Amino acid sequence: MVPETTRYGQLKKIKQPVLVVNGHDDIMVLSINSFILQQHIPNATLIIYPDLSHGAIFRYPYLFVSHARLFLDK
Repeated sequence: MVPETTRYGQLKKIKQPVLVVNGHDDIMVLSINSFILQQHIPNATLIIYPDLSHGAIFRYPYLFVSHARLFLDK
């Protein structure tokens, strides 16, 4: 269930680019939360790693660093 969008009004004030990263199968921080962040932060980029849970960036560190560099080079 997606909560009301009005509760995320403060996120629209974030002006710097934001990289949101999550594992698709994360049970600690559900992927829907990452989608909500990406939708409400004006300059957000979302990466969802398939078939991974919490700590996906540690499972594939080289891939994450590659994605982070692409993000930072924008």
